[in-house]
Amino acid sequence: MDLGHYAPLGAEALLTAVSLLVVLVGLFTKGRSSLPGYLSLAALIVAMWMVLTAETNTIFFYDSLKVDGFSQFFKAVFILVSLLVVIASLTRYNGRVGGDEYFALLLMATVGMMVVASAIDLVSLFIGFELASLSTYAMAGFDKTKKNLEAAMKYFLYGAASSAFMLFGFSMLYGMTGSTKIAEIAGASLAAFNPAILIALIFVVVGFAFKMALVPFHMWAPDTYEGAPALVSALLAAGSKKMGFAAAFRVILIALLALKLEWYMAFAILAAVTMTVGNLVACWQNNVRRILAYSSIAQAGYISIAFVVLGVASEGMTGPNNLPLDQYALAGGLLLVLGHAIMKTGAFISTAQVASIAKNSDDPDDISNYAGLGRRAPITAFCMTVFMFALAGIPPTAGYFGKFVVFGSAIYGGLVWLAVLAILNSALSLYYYLRIISYMYLREPAGPKISESKGYVFSLLLALIATFWIGVLPDGFFNWAMQAAAALLP
Repeated sequence: MDLGHYAPLGAEALLTAVSLLVVLVGLFTKGRSSLPGYLSLAALIVAMWMVLTAETNTIFFYDSLKVDGFSQFFKAVFILVSLLVVIASLTRYNGRVGGDEYFALLLMATVGMMVVASAIDLVSLFIGFELASLSTYAMAGFDKTKKNLEAAMKYFLYGAASSAFMLFGFSMLYGMTGSTKIAEIAGASLAAFNPAILIALIFVVVGFAFKMALVPFHMWAPDTYEGAPALVSALLAAGSKKMGFAAAFRVILIALLALKLEWYMAFAILAAVTMTVGNLVACWQNNVRRILAYSSIAQAGYISIAFVVLGVASEGMTGPNNLPLDQYALAGGLLLVLGHAIMKTGAFISTAQVASIAKNSDDPDDISNYAGLGRRAPITAFCMTVFMFALAGIPPTAGYFGKFVVFGSAIYGGLVWLAVLAILNSALSLYYYLRIISYMYLREPAGPKISESKGYVFSLLLALIATFWIGVLPDGFFNWAMQAAAALLP
């Protein structure tokens, strides 16, 4: 066996091995060692290097996994989110009883997401989904409070329902085409398309819509993001949710692209309703984590515009600088995925910092606890402010650049109405983002100045740098996203 052939999958192998090692360390130290957190941190840093330097366009395990530019883009996003969460978690969980289990679950969830990014077979895709989902189900209830357990149960039930929809659709596709390979299913579907295949595709899309939290399949997200530990919510909103987009891009663009007349309008409606409902409901919330949850739902609507443009883009249609419109739209979706992952991770880590200083409050995430945060915790407040503006799409941030490309692709694709609706929704989102900022800087402090946790601060500053880096120097990231899009498109 030539082990060198499997080097492009080294990141997954490393994280799997370290997750098992972390469990063993916890077993022999009775969960009180600080080693698991630092082992996880080191493993993620090395894994990021392995992903960025891996040889691409390689297929493994009987055509079930593919390492290409698209998969590596999403793997880098997943590892980056996990890295930020681990750095913040060194303050909260490292060296405490159960910390080894927390870091092991986090690493296994990351591996599951990475498998989904590379999957080109329905079986490997489902295995990746379940590996990530089962790990995050446990993490959602990790602190074992009443709120945690309620969030974990809701997440589990909705997650099980989405998996059932997805698996039923997969089974129908296999039964009608005789293959689990996505490319072969595409060919067979085109050769003998019938209503049963369309029904199977609807089940698959519904399963993905649950994972991506698109309206009306978003019901689980606000309760889960509010009730789970804040750092776990960061992983769910910024990592696990993007896993749904990785799968949807892969399956829809490979297996369904030729059937675009059947599905692009459905995604147009989903995108429009999702962004509007998410922003409108967020305006009425007083719990900051619920605000961020509905904001995340709205962001899913923005990203979904890429699906719509891909559905209408015909051969020869171009965007700015004569770039192929389909590639430009997909690159915009990927840039929004990257930017949102960083900004949302930072925002949830900020809520973890605030919750840690409002332990005696009936609701640590209530917006009243953010009063005067600019004077109580200036670094956290400043970072939170930047993330709020970035999520609203204010330049020069990652949020602005991603939206600029996605909304621009809609205009070039003749979907001016959808682009205008998205711009109006972005303007509406400023209301609740500015509301949080006004509490932090225009209200009297809710308590004395505090000492901000080093782990939280370091993670926030890294996210802050990345947010500005993408917004100020976007060319390299745009080229990276274009290469990832080119690897997926036929």
